[in-house]
Amino acid sequence: MASQPNQRVVRASNLNFTVLEMGDSKSPLVLCLHGFPDTAHSFRHQMPALAAAGYHCVAPFMRGYSPTEPAPDGRYDSAALSEDALALIDALGHKNAIVFGHDWGAVAAYGAAAAAPDRVTRLVTAAVGYGSGFFEALVTNYAQQRRSWYMFFFQTKIAEAAVSLNDFAFLEKMWTDWSPRWKWAPADMEALKRSFRAKGTLEAALGYYRATLGPVLSMPVDLKMLAPAMNVPISVPAMMFHGRDDGCIGAETLAGMEKLFTKGLKLELVPNAGHFVHQERPDHVNELMLKFLKS
Repeated sequence: MASQPNQRVVRASNLNFTVLEMGDSKSPLVLCLHGFPDTAHSFRHQMPALAAAGYHCVAPFMRGYSPTEPAPDGRYDSAALSEDALALIDALGHKNAIVFGHDWGAVAAYGAAAAAPDRVTRLVTAAVGYGSGFFEALVTNYAQQRRSWYMFFFQTKIAEAAVSLNDFAFLEKMWTDWSPRWKWAPADMEALKRSFRAKGTLEAALGYYRATLGPVLSMPVDLKMLAPAMNVPISVPAMMFHGRDDGCIGAETLAGMEKLFTKGLKLELVPNAGHFVHQERPDHVNELMLKFLKS
């Protein structure tokens, strides 16, 4: 079995997605969706383990993240991300899939499972919860407001200049803040910057925040009405990983989310890990994930 993933282009949602792929294409599909600031390389530790366990593992570069092309319709809202996940399952020749999403990829995964529970057999997510807890925290929780400063900053016109300055040094600072214990390899950061240096990636990445949070931030606040799309019950067996030291999203924002999972939610708070929990403690995450998938 190849130790390095194969890279190819897959057409879905009227877009050319570049994907990394490992394992037998006739095996059950595990679709791995990355977040920000990240790329498909996010799952480099999960793909070999999943392929060895008998899965067809595919990690796309999400819409707008080079080498995937920018969205031709300009859409970077969370509904578009969920539609992409379902379209990719079809395009890869599968009827359904296990979906593993991290950060924005988790948002896409929740949306896909809520919209089409017959197409998502198992759900694995990391670092971003489901439900209105996070949005409520933006109003009520000073610690989370402080962690989320960048989301507000990304709504402004100076964000592009700030993030791209000094060869995207901003992204290194984010990784350090969000995962304080993580000692990533220079090659991992270079893979991230390679995507962001390409024309259009930065605008797309900021577009995710502008499309999803822009409307929320410009509306009068009613705590009961926040994030209605994230309150649809999910009827798919689910597992979530969250780093105890996550400097981006506090574990307290996950409180009560299990009520929205009618087939159960296994929540794993991982010690000595931050926001990029699956990259920081891959053996731990892989072991628990494979146990969950086989159960």
